[in-house]
Amino acid sequence: MNEKVSAIICAAGKGERAGLGKNKLLAPLYGAPALYHTLKKFNIKEIGEVIVTSSETDFKEISALCKPFGYKTVLGGKTRTESVKNALEAVTGDIVLIHDGARPFVEKQLILNCIDSVKKFGSAVAAVKFTDTAAISQYGEISDYTDRENLYRIQTPQGFLTEDIKKAYRLAGDKSYTDDGAVYMRFIAPPRLVEGSENNIKLTYKNDFPREYPQVLPVSGQKIGFGVDTHAFGEGEFITLAGVKIPCGKSLIAHSDGDVIIHAVMDAYLSAAGLKDIGHYFPDTDESTLNADSAKMLEKVIETVKNAGYIGGNLSVTVQAETPRLSPYIDKMAHRLGEICKLPTENIAIAAGTCEHLGFVGEGLGITAYCAVLLKSNKEI
Repeated sequence: MNEKVSAIICAAGKGERAGLGKNKLLAPLYGAPALYHTLKKFNIKEIGEVIVTSSETDFKEISALCKPFGYKTVLGGKTRTESVKNALEAVTGDIVLIHDGARPFVEKQLILNCIDSVKKFGSAVAAVKFTDTAAISQYGEISDYTDRENLYRIQTPQGFLTEDIKKAYRLAGDKSYTDDGAVYMRFIAPPRLVEGSENNIKLTYKNDFPREYPQVLPVSGQKIGFGVDTHAFGEGEFITLAGVKIPCGKSLIAHSDGDVIIHAVMDAYLSAAGLKDIGHYFPDTDESTLNADSAKMLEKVIETVKNAGYIGGNLSVTVQAETPRLSPYIDKMAHRLGEICKLPTENIAIAAGTCEHLGFVGEGLGITAYCAVLLKSNKEI
């Protein structure tokens, strides 16, 4: 019998510990939203359907990311347990894998190993053996040491026979769990361990994102910053880049106007000045910035950076977009960016290119912009 395998990807959380001011799964990772990389890992012939959970706030953007893959998006709940319950209602496969959207580095072989374990043993929980000395703490002090030989760090995917895990979650009632294997163990049977991977890390904190802004001090009184931003396409007629409206036949999904160039410039300014990123100053939970003009936001950032002791020197932007064709708008964008940043146009460079139909941008799913900026100390001006 060739069982159909379904996958649930949990993406309904807020990711508040990452401190990005929005769902961490929609933050840029290697030029695309972090969730995109996770979705792509499950786009394999062994998986018959994928259901992705989303909060109401992020539903539009996550649905746009799922659409090219043919994945179904369902509303999650207030807890991970509620979200998985909602997703299980949509599952039609005989086997279901449940995976954290915040684990984009999962390897195909681990996914296949989990499927194989469910077929042989009825369950699969990815885990890696604990290698450090393990201790038990009480009131901030070590109260005991425990044997690490039997300790494992639990990961996802976790796989089960669909009817078994549905039954387990029904029996769980309103109780909240952080792990699907724990629900299965409580109401069905001890789950089977599958060797996980040290590469299968979970993006939890900002430092987990390998896109941190490098800060260099090339000359006394000068600082370099780097910024990147990504947005997915949605329904609409135009996009706004560097404050310029460009006909596109679609728009960029965002809390504000989705100007990826200006957002990258903002993060570059802030990182060079050693300040927090734009998610701190303009969180997507702030209704006052809903559909806001990003140019106005950049003006506030420049003022914040000025108060920190720096003014702009020059900046370089690279924007990657498969569509629309941006070359006719380069000069206009550079001129407008100069107006906003109060810099001469010759101090601003904007380059545009495609990704040769490769990856998130190349598949026409959205646009990514990168910016490097040089700041000068205004104490020396």
